Amino acid sequence: MRKMNFSAGPSVLPLEVLEEIRDQIVDYKGKGLSMIEASHRGGMFEEMYDECLSLFCKLLGIPDGYDVYFLGGGATLQFTMIPMNFLTPDKCADYAKTGTWSNKAASDAMKLGRVNVFFDDKEAGYTHLPDPKTIKPSPDSAYVYLCANETIGGIEWKDFPDTGDVPLIADMSSDIFSRPVDVSRFGMIYGGVQKNLGPAGATFIIMRHDMLDRRNANLTAYMDYALHAKDRGLYNTPPVFSIWAVKLVLEWISRNGGVEGMDRRAQEKSDLVYSVIDSSPFFRSPVDKAVRSRMNVVFRLPNEELEAQFLKEASAEGMMGLKGHRSVGGLRASLYNALPLEDVQALAAFMKEFERKNA
Repeated sequence: MRKMNFSAGPSVLPLEVLEEIRDQIVDYKGKGLSMIEASHRGGMFEEMYDECLSLFCKLLGIPDGYDVYFLGGGATLQFTMIPMNFLTPDKCADYAKTGTWSNKAASDAMKLGRVNVFFDDKEAGYTHLPDPKTIKPSPDSAYVYLCANETIGGIEWKDFPDTGDVPLIADMSSDIFSRPVDVSRFGMIYGGVQKNLGPAGATFIIMRHDMLDRRNANLTAYMDYALHAKDRGLYNTPPVFSIWAVKLVLEWISRNGGVEGMDRRAQEKSDLVYSVIDSSPFFRSPVDKAVRSRMNVVFRLPNEELEAQFLKEASAEGMMGLKGHRSVGGLRASLYNALPLEDVQALAAFMKEFERKNA
């Protein structure tokens, strides 16, 4: 029997996608070759890649004027590529420090240029977000940067600032395709695919064309976004297996109501868990209710001994990945798109029973 996978990433994939990969891994659509053996220069890979990019743009509603492609290196490589390309000596970059991942991005940018941290919730333990309406770019800002959903702290931007002529850049690794997004408000959106879109290995890039006019052109080849845009992410051998799986996940999303369907699923699943947390003093969420993540629900019990017992008993019930990140402790249930509703219902029931026995 399959485990109930609440891991933060790499995370749960749709069962029918895994079965499709299994059935086609040796012989892709009767072509006598596996997709992961095929050349990325033409042939069946490029046909699959074109379909993947087309579906990606259609489902997310990406307007004309944007490049979309995949790179390797994970979202972490983008912490460096973004300032290398756009943080020129005459500019600064505006960063919101709202948790682990935005903090790491800001730290890398500070090694490459001037950074203005316009919000830092360290003293409150990264449990709040600023009002987007209050955010104004610095006079010499090259871009405004934020992480749309912090997986470790369980905090999510519900709306985004209007940064005017200054590009807004967002890491959407963990909430992409979980809700509609007005891409036109962003100069760049990027993220690792291993939360909501596929297995680890690929990073999606969505970049408005005019961003390339702002970049530092004196960069080595792989670090230059213009080169990747020109070659549609195929400057070097791409992460073929991960991209193929992303295409299959996108088809699954399309069959299940598109982004709007994922939005409804996210709300229903997160409501189930938060309702248990909010209905009893036994469970506690440290995050401001207004910005609690629907993808990563973090919570605590009265003491660490009970949390360890919770994890042990949950594991015995086939629930895995519920331990909070080592940097913050506690408990965390990641409710990504592919996690079945039935698994979340089982978790909510288990939480209620655990409280009954231990409160």
